[in-house]
Formats: sequence, structure tokens, C-alpha cells
Amino acid sequence: MPDERVQPIALHQEMQRSYLEYAMSVIVGRALPDVRDGLKPVQRRILFAMHELGLTPDRPYRKCARVVGDVLGKYHPHGDQAVYDALVRLVQTFASRHPLLDGHGNFGSVDDDPPAAMRYTETRLAPIANEAMLDEIGSDTVDFASNFDGSQQEPTVLPAQLPFLLLNGCTGIAVGMATSIPPHNLGEVVDALIALIRKPDLAEEKLLAMVPGPDFPTGGEVLLGSGVRDTYATGRGSIPMRGVAHIEEVQPGKGRHRRGAVVVTELPYQLSKAGWIEKLAEQVNDGKIGGIADIRDESDREGMRVVIELRRDAEPQKVLEELQRRTALQSNFGAILLTLVNGQPQQLNLRQLLLRFLEYRELTILRRTNHALKRCEDRLEVVQGLIRALDDLQRVIAMISEARDAATARASLQVHLDLSERQADAVLAMPLRRLTGLEQEGLRKEAAELEQERTRLRHLRDDRDTLLDTMVSELKGLRKRYATPRRTRLVEGGDALVAQRAAAVRPNTELQRQQAYEALAGDGRLLIQTDGAVRIVTPQMLGRLHLDQAAELGELPPPARLILPVAEQPALLAFSAGGKVALLRWEFAGQHPGKLERFLPDSLHGEQVVQVLPVPQPASGSLGLLSTDGRFKRLPIEDFLELSGRPATVLKLKEGVALQRVVPCLEVEDLVVATSTGRVLRLAINDANLPVLGRTAQGPMLLRLLPGERVVGAARAAAGGDVLLASRHGQVKRLQLESLRPCQRGAMGQIGLRFLERDDALVDLQSGEAGVIGVTLEGGEGRSLRLKADQLAPEDCGGSGTLLALKPGDAVQQLVPLIGGP
Repeated sequence: MPDERVQPIALHQEMQRSYLEYAMSVIVGRALPDVRDGLKPVQRRILFAMHELGLTPDRPYRKCARVVGDVLGKYHPHGDQAVYDALVRLVQTFASRHPLLDGHGNFGSVDDDPPAAMRYTETRLAPIANEAMLDEIGSDTVDFASNFDGSQQEPTVLPAQLPFLLLNGCTGIAVGMATSIPPHNLGEVVDALIALIRKPDLAEEKLLAMVPGPDFPTGGEVLLGSGVRDTYATGRGSIPMRGVAHIEEVQPGKGRHRRGAVVVTELPYQLSKAGWIEKLAEQVNDGKIGGIADIRDESDREGMRVVIELRRDAEPQKVLEELQRRTALQSNFGAILLTLVNGQPQQLNLRQLLLRFLEYRELTILRRTNHALKRCEDRLEVVQGLIRALDDLQRVIAMISEARDAATARASLQVHLDLSERQADAVLAMPLRRLTGLEQEGLRKEAAELEQERTRLRHLRDDRDTLLDTMVSELKGLRKRYATPRRTRLVEGGDALVAQRAAAVRPNTELQRQQAYEALAGDGRLLIQTDGAVRIVTPQMLGRLHLDQAAELGELPPPARLILPVAEQPALLAFSAGGKVALLRWEFAGQHPGKLERFLPDSLHGEQVVQVLPVPQPASGSLGLLSTDGRFKRLPIEDFLELSGRPATVLKLKEGVALQRVVPCLEVEDLVVATSTGRVLRLAINDANLPVLGRTAQGPMLLRLLPGERVVGAARAAAGGDVLLASRHGQVKRLQLESLRPCQRGAMGQIGLRFLERDDALVDLQSGEAGVIGVTLEGGEGRSLRLKADQLAPEDCGGSGTLLALKPGDAVQQLVPLIGGP
């Protein structure tokens, strides 16, 4: 191989390029449907191949193996089983609301039974696919492209007359993204399309009233609420759905007493009946669901009927509620309205989906009109040429008979009768029967009709209102022929029902926390100390500890971080050095006091907890996160109000960087940040200085650190307030906010504490709001002291603060402001 053909490339670059190409191939070429016809490429190729084979609804069924072979050989060079699986789904009446194929044979069942092999099953196009999907494909309505080997032409999209993406739904998993669109009722969707044609800015409430929810082919119930609204408003949501069941009395056998039974007649969409019965039997055997004596599947061709026979002492309504709470009889459909728009994946809401389809439908009608107009004009040109020749028939006969050959005759006709080449060819090819009077009259009548049709088509092409009226009339015709009554019932109050089920499905944490809280004494206090101890103490015990009073250096109890009344049931956030946050389950400390890690999720074990904060009440403002590299970002307090049992990542950190401090922020206050050299920076809390960002952002850099310098803390202060500074060698200072000049991000700030010794360094900065400040020392022997903040005189930047009476070798570790109090 010549050297110039060898191009060195880094392995990671080649891997990135190859992976992206593969990902886009899967996204565009396999997994996601097109917003225009609602089909994936394999489905489009199956329908087009069957159209080419002539498998219309009025023709006999053809073996599926023949269809699969045609699709593989001409359009889709992938596995035959993948093509057959896609074909099967297009046939299944329990998977599609309006199946595009009509099948003959075993195509599977709701019990997850597999379909028969393709050599046994037969198929043909369904009427709705033949008329509303393929009827206009010969009218130049869509573009064609070469197939994989250039031997055939295939459509890039089918001329759909209805939004099948919504009617049948779609499920697909691509690389890094997925789509899951529920099926809908044809009549409701067409009504919404017509309303949007008439009024493109139709109000959101009216649109949702026309399309109130999905319409699953298997029936069931949809619980209306925020899930449905979020899906249609944003393109993503969780739609609660539920099976249909009723209570009746059954006769178990001859001579036996009648018993109550729960009879399930409809299951949620895409739930296997046999799988559901099997899992239900397991839960009954394990004792998780009681009151059930027997489970029988009495389903037949008439419909589904699963009989759950109850014991004589069981309450049928309670058993039904248990089935809905503990089994998939009530489940969620995770909707993601992701589709290809101009070859790019986009998440659309309901209005955007409908408008995109209307744009495409308008384009196909316009292209169909132009195609019909061209054919009409071509035919009219030929007919006019024939009429002109018949009007001077003797002369035409003479010219043809005198001509030496056909080319001479054509040229003579074009010159003497002013005919075009197409007209001259038509005259030469005219049969003798055209010379009869009746045929001549027929030609003149056809010419008049063609002229009238040309006028109509030109008006349709040039006048958009007429085109839209045509679209509306065609949609109404399709609705009349193919719309069916809604199968899925809509149930109001879905949010309350979902919350009730969630409380029953996950009783282990929330219910136990509530039960543990109810067992606590109403006058108790929650105490969290610097050594991580969490316990519930009585006011009398708290009084004996004197944690809210000043104390000189000595062997004291570890300073308190929080003392909060149990009666207020505070929500506490625990922040880890890794940038994660979780709710502290402190309610269990009443029976089992212990270290902080005991009351955190298991996934946080081993991580250092840097701060515990009560959620501000009322919930306003934001929380600021300061990292050790000098970055700071704010998150809205709303992001912390609905934390589940799992920890959430709120700060994306680089390697070697940790979370340093969490600061409650209000935009009427200032933020003060300090470094180990005594440098202090004051910034106004606003979007310009400290923007509110997303959870995974790192935040802007507040200050550049000098070599060997590190961030030691941050605190907020209101106008006229102050902050507390502490150095390693025991200097403690109450610094007035007004003595600091306001700065911008990246400024050097000013020296806030002048050290008395050259080797000293700042170790902490805290807010001056707390009444009691604990001072812990390094070494871990438990020696500490407590100060009253108001005993320290306020100073400006020039002051050196108060020097603590430390023993030789002692060093201050941190300041611990007390939150709350007895």
C-alpha cells in the first residue's frame, strides 16, 4: 500500500467518529419513526413492498414469507426475523389501535404467545393502510430514493392522510434516546386536526379537551391528571393506566356456597395476561396478597375474563384495591413523544405533532394537485390536437398520404396545423374509429371537461383556503369510514389515585418514617452534634447539657450543629463532599440514636457529610454551593422540595474537587467568601454575579486561588450584618459587612483578618447570625469551647479580632454555628 494512503489517526478520535455514525444510523435508519407518516423504515418498506405486490384488501392473502423475502431482497438488508417481527406488530389488533395489515393465522396473543412461523401465516394490506397510507403514492406526492444497492427506488416517506404516529403509537429504543408514544382515537385526533386547520392558535385547554387522553386497543382506564397534561404539554410524562375489573358472585362447584370474586375483563396496555396471572399467584403464595382462594383464566374468543375467586371471609372491594396497588393492574405508561423531524430526533408536544402532520399533508395535497394538473394539461393538449385535426380532416389525410415517412408526416402536421410534437404523434396514432361523428363529439366533450378540471386544479393549487377546505373534507371522509368508539375509559382524579397507590407500593420508607415520627414525644428536640451524633432529647436533658451557653476551653460535649423542635417535623438536607444531597431520616433516632450515616441512604455510606441544613421555611430563595476550587452556583429551593429516598447529584465536580459549603441565599443579601490567606470577597447575590443553574453544572469561578491558597468558607449577610472569621492559631473576629467593598466575580477582594503570626492561616468563615458559636480543635481529643457571638466586638478589616487562650500545640479546626436552640 502506498504511504500516501495511510493516514494516522488517534484511536479515541476514530472510536468517537465510528460510534456517532453508528448511533445516527440506528436513530435515523431503524429505531425512531418519522413525524410525517409515523413509520419506522422497516415498517415503511413492508407496506411499500406489499403495495408493489398488489396485496390490496380485495385480493387474496399472501404468505408472510413471500412478503419478508421481497422486503429483504429489495429494500431492507437486515435479518428476516427482524422484518417478520415488525410485520407481526403491524397485524396485531392488541398492539395497534388501527392495524395497517390484515392477517390470517396465528400472530400471537395478549398472553405473550409467539406468532407462528412466517411460512404458516398470511397477510395483506388493511383497508385503512391501502386508502389512507398508500392511495396517493403514484401521484408524485413523495420523493423516492435508491435502495441499498441502487437497483430499486423506494419512497423516503409514505403519503399518509392521517397522523398514524398518534393513532397507532410507537415504541423504539435508539442509542441514547427512546420513543414511547401511546395510541389514540381516530375520531378525536381528526377533530383536533380540523380545529387546528380552522384556528391554528387554538387554546391549549380546547386542544386537550378534544384529545383528552390515549385510547389503547386493549381498553382499560386512563387516570386523568398531571401525567396526561405533562405528556401533551411537554412531550414527556407518565400516564397512569388501570385494568377494568368488577365484583360478582360465582358458583365454585355443585353443592358449594356462592363466593365473591374479582373479575378482570381488561388489562393495561402491553401487559401480558399470562405473565400477570403468574406474578399474582406468586404474591398470593408468598402471603403478600390475602383473601384469594383461586385464580382462573376463563378468556375466550368473546373477550378477556380472569376470575379471582375469594375466600368467604375476604372483602372483595379491599382485595380489588390490593390488586390495583400491588400488581400491574394499575401501572404507568412512560410517554416520550420523540420523533424524527427533517431527519433529526426531536421531542414534540401534542400541538407540534399535529401541526407537523398538517404541514406535511398540505404539501402532499399540493404535490398531488400539481401532478393531476400536469396530467390534465397533457391530456388536454392531445385532445385539442385531435380536434384540430378532425376539423381539417381531408387536409390531414392528404398530408399523411403524401409524406414519405412518419417523421415527414409529423413535421408537416406541426408546420401546417400548428401542432406540438405530442399532438402530431397523437394524430398519427389516431385510430379510424375516431372519425365517427360520435367519437368526435366525445372528444369535444372530453376537452370541455378537461378545461373545467384544469380550472379547478389551478384554483386548488393557487388558493390555500380552498386547499384547506379540501383537506378538511378528506379528513371528515376518513373519519366517517374508519373512526370507532373509544375503548379506553377516562377516569378523573388520577393524581390522588396515583399518590394513594405510591404510598401503598412504597410503605417501607415513607410509612415507617411517619410511624416513627408519631411515636416521638411532642416536646422533644432533635440534636445533631459535630461528631455526627443524631438523637432525640427531652428539654430537661438539653438543659443539663448547656449547649446554648458559652464555655471555656475544656473537655466539653461536642458542639451542637442543630437543635430543632420535633413538633415542627423539619426536613433536613444532608450534603456530601461528592456533590450529592439526600433527606436525613432523623425520625428513626427516637428509638435508635446513632451516627449521621445511619440515617442516610445506603448509597451515601462512606462519603463525608459536609453540612446538614433544614429546608428554609417558607421555601423561597435558593441554595448556593461552594466547591474547593472556588466555584459557586445557586440552585432554586424547589429542586430540594421533592427529593425521594435516593440521593440526588446537585453538583458536577472535577477530580480532586469537593463540595466545601452550602449557603442559603436571598437576593437582597450579600455573599462573603474567604480563603486561607485571609482574603475576603463580598458579592451581591443576583443572577449577574451568581446565576441559578441546573443540577449538573459546575458554576462560575468566584475567585482565582493563589499557589498554596484554599477556600475555607462562605456565608451570607444582610445589610448591617457581620460574619465570623477564625484562624488556625486562635484569632476569632466579628467582621462588619459594611467594611467590605462590593466586588465582582474574579476580583482579588481584600484582607479581612490580619494575622498576628506569619505562619497563621484562616480556617473558617461563618455567618454571624447564630447566637452560640462552637470552636473545635484539631487532634480529636474532644476538647472545644463555646462563644457567644455578641460577646465579640464588631471590627472592620483592619482589626485582628480576639485571641483565644489555647494551649501550646492547639489549633482551631472549625467554627460551628448553632442552628435553632432550646
